[in-house]
Amino acid sequence: MMSWATLSVFVPTFLFVSLTPGMCMTLAMVLGMTQGVKRTLWMMIGELAGVGLVAAAAGAGVAALMLRQPELFVLFKWVGGAYLGYLGIMMWRSRGRMAIPSELDAGPPASRLQLVTQGFVTAVANPKGWAFFMVLLPPFLDGGRPLFGQLSLLIAVILTIEFASMLVYATGGKTLRNVLGKSGNVRLLNRIAGTLMIGVALWLALG
Repeated sequence: MMSWATLSVFVPTFLFVSLTPGMCMTLAMVLGMTQGVKRTLWMMIGELAGVGLVAAAAGAGVAALMLRQPELFVLFKWVGGAYLGYLGIMMWRSRGRMAIPSELDAGPPASRLQLVTQGFVTAVANPKGWAFFMVLLPPFLDGGRPLFGQLSLLIAVILTIEFASMLVYATGGKTLRNVLGKSGNVRLLNRIAGTLMIGVALWLALG
């Protein structure tokens, strides 16, 4: 397994990185704002699955293969960015299931599958996530010990911290929704959420 000394360094390192605003945290805040914290949990399931996949692949060396075929990775980035950009434009126009209806409790919410897909695509298509795990994980892996046990423990820690961080951001989004919703500024709230979503899309496609 892994020593407590190693974990004592890894945990605060990843906690600091995870709490730093990024694509996934911004997405959690946007959906906390438009969908509520409870429904945002579905996005988190997809995001955590994506992060776990990226961390496992990077730790096992699969990322090196992807870097040798950058054209496929670039295509996936642009497709993911276009999808999120479309959702952002619909939010900005107060249309679509991701937007907040004029009456806060009216209208059908986004589907669970749509939310899960959104989280998964954002995590897997994030080139900075791949690069980060390729750089971060190797120093904490001991070549003299079984790789599977070490990597499993680190990924469990990563997913726990990532989930807690997204929960913080989603709760902040819900708070913003409550503040602006009470003053009748639902259109403004949709435009804030849409702008942030478009920003995430550009970040993903051009980053």
